Amino acid sequence: MDSSTINEMLDQLKNGDLNEYHVPKDQFLSLRTILVNREDFKHFRGIAQQGGSIIYHYLKEPRS
Repeated sequence: MDSSTINEMLDQLKNGDLNEYHVPKDQFLSLRTILVNREDFKHFRGIAQQGGSIIYHYLKEPRS
């Protein structure tokens, strides 16, 4: 997964075009590297699933 695809997906979550996004275990590190450098990083919540995949949601209020 390249950085432009990741940023596009994160923007779709932010804009409400996507409700959630499933990230497979093997793509987690590349997504996280980009996610932590975003200004709105604290608005994203990732929920770990069995098997190592993560479901991301965008929150209106930043997490603490």
